[in-house]
Amino acid sequence: MKHTRVAVMGAGKIGAMIVKLLLAEKDYSVRVFDGDQTQLELMPDSDQLEKICLDATDENKLSLALPGCFAVVSAMPFYMTRQICRAAMLAGVHYLDLTEDVASTAFVKSLAAKSSAAMIPQCGLAPGFISIVANDLADSFQTLDTIRMCVGALPQYPSNSLNYNLTWSTDGVINEYCEPCVAVKNGALILVPALEHLEHFSLDGISYESFNTSGGLGTLGETLAGRVKNLSYQTIRYPGHRDIMKTLLQDLQLSDHRQLLKEVFENALPATLQDVVLIFVTVSGEKNSHLFQQTYASKIYSQEINGVFHSAIQITTAASICAVLDLLKNNLLPQKGFVRQEDIPLKTFLDNRFGQYYRTDNGMQSKTVQVAA
Repeated sequence: MKHTRVAVMGAGKIGAMIVKLLLAEKDYSVRVFDGDQTQLELMPDSDQLEKICLDATDENKLSLALPGCFAVVSAMPFYMTRQICRAAMLAGVHYLDLTEDVASTAFVKSLAAKSSAAMIPQCGLAPGFISIVANDLADSFQTLDTIRMCVGALPQYPSNSLNYNLTWSTDGVINEYCEPCVAVKNGALILVPALEHLEHFSLDGISYESFNTSGGLGTLGETLAGRVKNLSYQTIRYPGHRDIMKTLLQDLQLSDHRQLLKEVFENALPATLQDVVLIFVTVSGEKNSHLFQQTYASKIYSQEINGVFHSAIQITTAASICAVLDLLKNNLLPQKGFVRQEDIPLKTFLDNRFGQYYRTDNGMQSKTVQVAA
């Protein structure tokens, strides 16, 4: 069988999950890069897997290691996006990442204009799948009034005052709590502060709060500019979390000392595999000359895959970027230039072998729930 070789940047939780999903399908081979040899050694040996210890910030060395690869899939922190993206462009290979950082995505878009391959940032859960869902719902409306997008990766069994456990990148969490958030208000594309616009709702009988965070909207604000009156993205947490974070980041000014906050979080908040991903999108507007509202809501739980237990955020993040990669490989996405998440049809995504982890008709993966606001 002919293998499609993919370069995966990063052998951490998400990078390792991406590698596992790709290799399980047998038609992919992977060249995984990480600057930490110990991290690479944790990955099981395979004839389809090549492990390379390399500093990804050295874009010249990296670009020389990429020829022969179909694409670069980055699971590295957002602040390494520029070097990896440039290396992919120099090597002439497709580029995909998981960044939630607005500035990093703008940089990728600027490079895409002169790239000979496709550049597809924000391929995770949020940004990523959430934009695919929102755009799919929006397409069924004659006119759009309000789109509200909410996502949360939460412990199933919270046990501290933050009601939170580390389930993915600490750098990413802190960044989205600190940076300005893109939104559309009264038809205008604006920036709003993170941690503001606190709302409460219940989902499947459990109370939650949501508030502004950066990056989750992706490029959807630009895409729907002029079509939607109000558009926002919020992170979902258990009640009380937002107020504590405002105290830490704003009153104690830890937003100016992010490395210190990271050390505090990683020493005080335990990780967990027992998590749940919440996806909640509501669109209102005009259908058949009547004001109408449509909601997509689902919960995706941690689960066992091939005998190993994985967190829901690992599964959803890795499955999403693998699905986009697979669609690109099968010529179902543009092969050159900047590709937005909302350009991907929801049905095409869910019908993909990796996208099936998001399907709400599969009881093992997720369930559709009734919503009370």
